[in-house]
Amino acid sequence: MMQLFFAATSAYVRKVMVCATVLGLAAEIERLDSAAHPIERDERIAVFNPLAKVPALRTENGISLYDSRVICEYLNARAGGDLYPEQGDARWRSLARQALGDGMIDAALLARYEYSARPPEKQWQNWADAQLKKVTAALSEIEGQVSDFSENPDDIGLIAIGCALGYLDFRFAELNWRVGHPLTAAWFAVFDAHPAMAATRPY
Repeated sequence: MMQLFFAATSAYVRKVMVCATVLGLAAEIERLDSAAHPIERDERIAVFNPLAKVPALRTENGISLYDSRVICEYLNARAGGDLYPEQGDARWRSLARQALGDGMIDAALLARYEYSARPPEKQWQNWADAQLKKVTAALSEIEGQVSDFSENPDDIGLIAIGCALGYLDFRFAELNWRVGHPLTAAWFAVFDAHPAMAATRPY
């Protein structure tokens, strides 16, 4: 059985578990407790990943894999899935959308860490605002592309974007990202109701 250092609040862990669920591999993954933190290092995770970040997966053959991009591609290859278009413009669109979703998660995480990991006297509001500006720009890009999106988690790029939007709901509800992005909101209402998304919502 594969082993995965797991955190229910991590958008990147959710991305891995959405892929695993879609690919029929979720039951083959043992979920290990973890407490990843930007300052307080969890040495349990470091056994799999020297960066001590989640997700970190160990295959049955003892190979340690990290981060979500590598793990998701491994799971897709293992299952003979089609979450990654093999060639042509479809492949590059999918990978670019994955980078957009991952980048939105990165920026949101950095903004959250500014408030949750730094002492109040050391917090830099301009830094947090700059990260959230990236999120806003990504939302605008998604709004321009979303009419071409599938309503099912059948593409790695859309899975990444869906997990990013779910993270905003979970950690940044005050952003009200649906305001001004009606097409994205309508798409996400259907996409997030898919069983693989519903089963992996952060809590």
